[in-house]
Amino acid sequence: MSTYVYGITAGSHSSLPEELAGVGDPARPLRTVEGGGLTAIVSDAPEGLRPKRRDLLAHQTVLSEAGAGGSVLPMRFGSLAPDDDAVAQVLQERAEHYRERLAALDGRVEYNIKATHNEEAVLYRVMSENPELRALAESNRRSGGGSHEDKLRLGEMVAQAVQRLESTDADEVRRQLEPAAEAVSPGPDSTGWLANVSFLVPRDGSARFVEAVDEVRKNNPHLELRVNGPLPPYSFVEPGPAEPARTPSGTVAAEE
Repeated sequence: MSTYVYGITAGSHSSLPEELAGVGDPARPLRTVEGGGLTAIVSDAPEGLRPKRRDLLAHQTVLSEAGAGGSVLPMRFGSLAPDDDAVAQVLQERAEHYRERLAALDGRVEYNIKATHNEEAVLYRVMSENPELRALAESNRRSGGGSHEDKLRLGEMVAQAVQRLESTDADEVRRQLEPAAEAVSPGPDSTGWLANVSFLVPRDGSARFVEAVDEVRKNNPHLELRVNGPLPPYSFVEPGPAEPARTPSGTVAAEE
């Protein structure tokens, strides 16, 4: 049976509550694997594991409890290893790296920021800042809507202007939030977001970071920002003794 990996801690890390359990239905008992002076928190991996809300919450709860007792390197949901021996071997081989990461991430949390455009607001901005677009739109209006070619041209010009603004705004979101963070990790590109960026923030600096996000919102009313955090610093841990399991589409998403 495969081994499910939740996170990695220092060998001296305090033990977890006895009643705490992991993913699966029924929930799998937790255990630890040691190697290289480090400890991995693991359990048996359920058959056909899927990212259901119950299991996502269980994964998060294990990491939260582990984090309360000291620094922990969080593995992403669905991280699997062939068995406990494979986990121990990787801990041994990469002990120096993991110790460095544990020290670097101690007392840090992650905030993920996803940005989109308010469609109505960004269209108004694009039109107001582009005299050529306004002139073409007015010409089409006066001619009863314009020819098919004129409509296509206007649509293409608007789409190009919005795309340029998306790129500019993505850079601006990162630039304005970077000073409130210690590190930045761009997330994978995905449809629907003009920016998907994670920020490493000192736990005692969370309020400052949230204030910086509010300032970005205030200064950019055409932007909509979604904040997820504070989280364990998933995006700042290199792949460890396991790789994330994937859904058939290649992404990890919550299921009911």
